[in-house]
Amino acid sequence: MERLNPLASRSRHTSARSRAPLSSTRPVSGGHTRRRLLALAPAVLLAACASPQPADYRSEGPPLDLRRYFSGPLQAHGIFMDRSGRVVRRFTVAMVGRWDGDQGVLEEDFVYSDGKTERRVWRLTRTAEGRYTGRADDVVGQAEGEAAGNALRWRYTLALPVDGRIIEVQFDDWMFLVDEQVMLNRAVMSKFGIRLGEVLLSFRKP
Repeated sequence: MERLNPLASRSRHTSARSRAPLSSTRPVSGGHTRRRLLALAPAVLLAACASPQPADYRSEGPPLDLRRYFSGPLQAHGIFMDRSGRVVRRFTVAMVGRWDGDQGVLEEDFVYSDGKTERRVWRLTRTAEGRYTGRADDVVGQAEGEAAGNALRWRYTLALPVDGRIIEVQFDDWMFLVDEQVMLNRAVMSKFGIRLGEVLLSFRKP
């Protein structure tokens, strides 16, 4: 945020009156201006800290229904970025989803740019309108999802193997359905509230 400088607009022209000591030439309204800025500060901070919610996208389309989109084969391409924004890994994902009522299974097979592979199987449940939960072998506890309009927020903790040990990392995923075939996904990874990096994904249905 740009800092306000009440002295930046001071005129360069000096009158006989303005040659008095600086303390006697401060505008009378300066104190009022500072008090108003201080009064507004909490509201500005709250606005800056407020995060978007799925309900913000309720009127956006096309509507996202996980049972419909994650059904059948899908393909995804993605990148990992560290906290500086540098791309550190690329990958592709072949997926197959199937549903039986409100119960679903999503199989994900990853192939990374370094040749490594990984498999994750999500067991998904639609618990209510726009509400989903998910479990997988490397997910700690249960993932929670909320959908509205064309958006889904999907949050979970992943147990990642790093240098021979397991580290639990929090993921905050946002998915946006662009059209019936394409969905975009941005995930922020964090640990103890510290941002570690991001994952960007593009899903596509055939």
